[in-house]
Amino acid sequence: MKHLVTTAVLGLALLAATPRGHAQTADKKWGIGLNGSAFQYKGNLGSTYWKLGDSQFGPGISINRYLTPGLDLGLHGNYVELKSEDLGNGTTRFFQTNVVNVNLGLKLKLNNGWALKEDAVVQPYLLAAPGWSFTSREGRFNNAVTDEDKSYFDLFGAAGINFRLGETVGLFIQTGQHIPLNANIDGDPTRDDNKWDDRFLQHTVGLNISLGKAKDTDGDGVPDRKDKCPNTPSGVQVDANGCPLDGDKDGVADYQDKCPTEAGKPELQGCPDRDNDGVADGEDDCPDQPGTTALRGCPDADGDGVADKFDKCPDTPRGTQVDANGCPLDSDGDGVPDAQDRCPNTPAGAKVNALGCPEIPAEIRKLEQPVRFRTNSTQILPSSYPALDKMVKALQEHPEYGLRIVGHADARGTEEYNQGLSERRAASAKQYFTGKGIDAARIPTLGMGESAPAAPNTSSANMAKNRRVEFRFEFYIPGQEGGTTPQP
Repeated sequence: MKHLVTTAVLGLALLAATPRGHAQTADKKWGIGLNGSAFQYKGNLGSTYWKLGDSQFGPGISINRYLTPGLDLGLHGNYVELKSEDLGNGTTRFFQTNVVNVNLGLKLKLNNGWALKEDAVVQPYLLAAPGWSFTSREGRFNNAVTDEDKSYFDLFGAAGINFRLGETVGLFIQTGQHIPLNANIDGDPTRDDNKWDDRFLQHTVGLNISLGKAKDTDGDGVPDRKDKCPNTPSGVQVDANGCPLDGDKDGVADYQDKCPTEAGKPELQGCPDRDNDGVADGEDDCPDQPGTTALRGCPDADGDGVADKFDKCPDTPRGTQVDANGCPLDSDGDGVPDAQDRCPNTPAGAKVNALGCPEIPAEIRKLEQPVRFRTNSTQILPSSYPALDKMVKALQEHPEYGLRIVGHADARGTEEYNQGLSERRAASAKQYFTGKGIDAARIPTLGMGESAPAAPNTSSANMAKNRRVEFRFEFYIPGQEGGTTPQP
């Protein structure tokens, strides 16, 4: 009994000192067991099987190695002194035999994930542990000395239950039988034909303590075997599965969540977006109206880059450049938006027409005298040269001007013929100007045929008025189709 009490006290002391980690048996693969056992002998001199009062007590120790969820390997050592009193009746028969057992066994664990989970509180098991048994006997049999030291092959089988007290400690109870083959524990020389004349039961209670440190690559306190997020950054709080905490359950870990108390969207780092415009509510100046990222979530109906709430010209045509107020740009301040302004660099204060270009002065307009032609002719009459030369001089003095030439014909002949005739007359007039050194790009031409008569084609005099070319000074814009800006 003294041995059992000593072992129990030592086991409880180790239990109190054992750290409470988060490892499992599969992580802490090594363990040590301390136990006390009650041993009950059965042999030729009698039996104490299942008689607790006649038991002998002894300590034990084991070293265990985890193999699989259902199997452990263990090395077990036990000591006990088995003995009997003098049987009396005038015959001296007694023995005191010290027994040391060392067994190497396989433990079949029933908490292997099928019926019970590996970390279940109640963990039943079976043990098969053959080994070596050493006996040292002192005794008398019919007054003959039976002292002997001898070793035997030992068969040991047991069943037990381990109770999980914590992550690293378990309390177990176990019952098994030792059969040291051919052993003579009591010294009786009379032997049976079988090999297990003498044997004994072992009833054990003890503590199993897991050793070692579970592998935890990311250092979050959850072993790799259970860690569903094995690469969590250092210092991040995790749940039982080793995954970063996500308090608002929006799929964004708290340490990455800019709005950890409000469920939001992963693409917005966990922040909500109630108008679904891609701008988080906390950064959205218009959180209840879908808008654009560039305008901090505010709408821009005309797409000019100015939020509607600031836009003083909310219906600006798309593509139009605008100022800070959302109104079309008017770079030269002439009242004509740049998008419509054919002369966007008009000097300040200049009077402009509807196209944004300065009006042609009246003295220049007076030079726009038509040139007339003979019937079916494209030849300019010499009488027209003075008027043409004045227009040439105006173009030379004002390089910003161009001159549009429009040819006409009377109604004689077919429309097709008259159209071509009007175009040739306009070209003839243009040739006069280019012959004087005026850039052809500044002289656009157009043929109107008989479609725009100056007078009804009802008399020779009226038809003479219709055989003409007309001139119109315009602003010259290099690179623009036609070369000049039509004047309203």
